[in-house]
Amino acid sequence: MLVLLKTIREAIANWWSEFTLQTKLLAVATMVVSLVMSGLTFWAVNTIQQDARLNDTRFGRDLGLLLAANVAPLIADHNLTEVAQFSQRFYSSTSSVRYMLYADESGEIFFGIPFWDAQVENSLTIERRIQLPEDYPGDGEKPMVRQHMTPDGAVTDVFVPLIVNQKYLGVLAIGINPNQTAVISTNFTRDVTIAVFITIWVMVILAGVINALTITKPIKELLVGVKQIASGNFKQRIDLPLGGELGELILSFNDMAERLESYDEQNIEEITAEKAKLETLVSTIADGAVLIDNNMQVILVNPTAERIFGWEAADVVGSNVLHHLPSAVQMEITRTLYEMAAGECESAEFRICLNQPTKRTIRILLTTVLNLQRESIKGIAITVQDITREVELNEAKSQFISNVSHELRTPLFNIKTYIETLHDYGEDLGLEERQEFLQTVNHETDRLTRLVNDVLDLSKLESGRSYSFDGVDLAQAIEQTLRTYQLNAKDKGVELIQEVAPNLPLVMGNYDLLVQVFGNLIGNALKFTTAGGKVAIRAYQLDAKPNSSSGTPREHSQLSQVRIEISDTGIGIATEDQHSIFERFFRVENRVHTLEGTGLGLSIVRNIIDRHRSKVHLVSEVGVGTTFWFDLAVFDEKTPPKLVDITIETPQIATA
Repeated sequence: MLVLLKTIREAIANWWSEFTLQTKLLAVATMVVSLVMSGLTFWAVNTIQQDARLNDTRFGRDLGLLLAANVAPLIADHNLTEVAQFSQRFYSSTSSVRYMLYADESGEIFFGIPFWDAQVENSLTIERRIQLPEDYPGDGEKPMVRQHMTPDGAVTDVFVPLIVNQKYLGVLAIGINPNQTAVISTNFTRDVTIAVFITIWVMVILAGVINALTITKPIKELLVGVKQIASGNFKQRIDLPLGGELGELILSFNDMAERLESYDEQNIEEITAEKAKLETLVSTIADGAVLIDNNMQVILVNPTAERIFGWEAADVVGSNVLHHLPSAVQMEITRTLYEMAAGECESAEFRICLNQPTKRTIRILLTTVLNLQRESIKGIAITVQDITREVELNEAKSQFISNVSHELRTPLFNIKTYIETLHDYGEDLGLEERQEFLQTVNHETDRLTRLVNDVLDLSKLESGRSYSFDGVDLAQAIEQTLRTYQLNAKDKGVELIQEVAPNLPLVMGNYDLLVQVFGNLIGNALKFTTAGGKVAIRAYQLDAKPNSSSGTPREHSQLSQVRIEISDTGIGIATEDQHSIFERFFRVENRVHTLEGTGLGLSIVRNIIDRHRSKVHLVSEVGVGTTFWFDLAVFDEKTPPKLVDITIETPQIATA
């Protein structure tokens, strides 16, 4: 029951909430008016009923006095027959009398119309014995009057004492029917009032329901739909089967929403396509790009900027860029960013050295982004350029220029000195001294030539010049290289060892370039190996094996390869320098010792081996020695060379 009442209450509350303020005020006013009118009507009906009861009381009292005056003498004469006849005639002549009862002095009823003695107690609310109150004055002018309800309606009871010659003979009880005209009028007025009250409220409720269903609900639906459209939900539709102006309004609204949805989809497709183009373009830019708004919130960031600033694992879009920038960058550009957001400047440039997440040098360009009218600032574009390589190259170039200048100045100074001495004092010098001076000049000239050739060779390799590749006999190239350096090795007291496997197949390569590789590697080995040391060059064929270095099986190689190793027992290369040994202008000897060189030899080697589709490796230990090694594909006239993955053992440093 409680659940049902709660459900009804919620339904009424929901129904009431559907009404507009005007409808609610109208309902309240109607209720107040109806309550006032109903109260006035019931007051009037009650007043009429009181007047009717008063009239009935007066009529019953007068009628009782009249009847008592006529029957009292008869009762005194004990002429009961005449009393009965008179009472019957009187009862029959009027419809106002409900009943007539006669009681003696003791209150015992001895006659009644129209009831018999047995019916008095059962049909009337009058006791069988009628007793007047003890304090009744006994004055015939003042009969006792009361009213009571019977199954047939209200009855006015009039009790008139029968007194003749001051002698109390009994009581006459008369039941007076109410005035039918007054009763009918009162009942009719009451019924009309109730009908009017119910009719008013039925009309109000029907009007409210009709208003809620036909006016309020469509207006609310339209209001919700307009709000949804205003918020960007163009899929909103109103489905109400209404006619008239509201129906046309709903149809127009749905048509408008459908058109807006179509336009929105077209715009979204265009915007998405443009956004995809922009994101693709930004993501492919080599420089880092970050776009922020005037509140320093990140709008767009490309992968390059994420990599430079270490944002790969962080979601920076939508957050303050200053919370994610490295501290060095934040300290430099924070003030400028706020100045640009305030319109105090349009662009700025910074050069910052970073230590986190990796050590690098970057250039940051700040540029304001203006609206189409170029009247207000919409954001700031941050361009991040990684200039670490440029800085390193500039430093290397400066170092190279310094090295080359030093290397050129030294032989030129020696050449000039000895030639001037020969020119000025040649006649005073002996033959042996002149020969020694000329030999020194020749040695310095060769040194100068090697320096220039190294620079020219590297320039040729990096210029994209094409080289023809054919079958190369490694044994012949190695033999030619060793003949060139045999005398130099003998002068330094270094043993040259050649270990070339017999019947070695031809390899795919360029003969002159490979001879240059062997020359540079053996020259370096002799340079950094002290007297009594050894320099070995080995060449042997490798069998094709599956590569399991990645942890997953791969196809077996269809071609074998030839490995070349150049080992020495020299001073070795420190671990921290091994990753930079093949860079241009890099000279380890500057950090270990002070031997001459330009730092171009190993860079030339790397470029040549790269052109042979291979890679040069090294294993080195300071104070023990160094081994350089690389692989070359076996030459096959029918099958063009191709790169294969081959698992091989890492060569050991030659110490024997």
